[in-house]
Amino acid sequence: MSDRLRALFIDHLSIPRGKYLPGSKIGDGSSRFARATFGVHYDRDLLLDAPGAMVRQGMPDMELRWRAEDIREGWETQTRVVLGDLYDAQGAPLALCPRGALKRAVADWQAMGLTPKLGIELEAYMLQGDESGKLRPYDAPGGVVYGTGPFADPMHINDLIWRKAEALGFRLEMVTAEYDSPQFEYTLTFDDALKAVDDIVLFRLMAREIALNHGVILTFLPKPIPELGGAGMHLNFSFADAEGKNALSTGPRGGPDHLNDLARGCLAGLVHHHKGLAGLLAPTAGSYLRLQPGAMSGYWKNWGGDHRGVTTRVSEEGGAKARLEHRMADASANPYTAAAAVLQAARLGVANGYTLPPMETGDGFDRTDAREGVAPNLRKAVRDLDADAALCQAVGAELCAHQVFMKDHEYRKTRDLEANALLDFYVWFV
Repeated sequence: MSDRLRALFIDHLSIPRGKYLPGSKIGDGSSRFARATFGVHYDRDLLLDAPGAMVRQGMPDMELRWRAEDIREGWETQTRVVLGDLYDAQGAPLALCPRGALKRAVADWQAMGLTPKLGIELEAYMLQGDESGKLRPYDAPGGVVYGTGPFADPMHINDLIWRKAEALGFRLEMVTAEYDSPQFEYTLTFDDALKAVDDIVLFRLMAREIALNHGVILTFLPKPIPELGGAGMHLNFSFADAEGKNALSTGPRGGPDHLNDLARGCLAGLVHHHKGLAGLLAPTAGSYLRLQPGAMSGYWKNWGGDHRGVTTRVSEEGGAKARLEHRMADASANPYTAAAAVLQAARLGVANGYTLPPMETGDGFDRTDAREGVAPNLRKAVRDLDADAALCQAVGAELCAHQVFMKDHEYRKTRDLEANALLDFYVWFV
């Protein structure tokens, strides 16, 4: 087989969609897709009234466009891969495009003289099929938090992922076993926001496909095994100023005692828009099994220092490593949308001068200062999103309206499902 191109976009469900194209398409290019893709759900149900999907308007085309400089070597034989942006039939940027939402968020910060930087931590579980075909946890009985070696990963799946990631130029910061076996964390290095999300999107897809080739399902669902802990997608962010310096830094030390006005504004924005953010950062039914008090998951409307029980954590590292960590999202969220939402909520805090409430002093288990958390389920979370007009306008009004519609329908589909049925509804896609 000669060289081919795998051209991809990440849809509203965080599912990679695309086409294989001949080698002649390797360069600046485009390809057309049915816009009604944005009206499709995990179970392939076509929702006729989904805002912006134009299902009732003849299902017209949308266009995926990419640049030659964004094409990368892929992990499949003789296949290159590229992520692009979506445009409508008239050539305007498609309002529903998640990658476009992140580009707008970056541009909004750049208009303030700052360039967002992101570092993303992904948590995931490994599953295997048993003799009956039912999925069960990957067999790693010696796995412990921070575990390494064959007791944590007997089939060396993470070694295969690491080697391929390194060969493809992904800059891994860390791979480790998480608290519950067989749970793992994957972290890539800080980079410009768009590149960081492009990298995490392709890394996640690559890792899942490598694991699948060896009979293992690597799932980024927030709570695939109800009796075990949740899996999150932590978004660490900072900003480079015009001189390339970290704009959150006040010196060599970090933490709550060394916050500047920019950091305070970002924190205030994330607290202010806490409930609305959940509809974009925690967008599946299982997200609300994870988002619970005492679960170190970003449930509470609070912030703090080196404290895993708060939603936004201020790193104790200063200088070039000064950063804020938002801990609500899980990787069922579209990473572009999630990053855009966090950056826009933070920007609104700076631009609007929101008041920063006091830092959390409770332990996050038996005692919290915070008295408000996220909604108890997906339906109420997207209603909180819909009610947050400022956040929706910043992220993209049409994108948010579409999210509210699709996720309300998803809630209806999943509210009566038992744990195993809920896993089956999502696991092949997330």
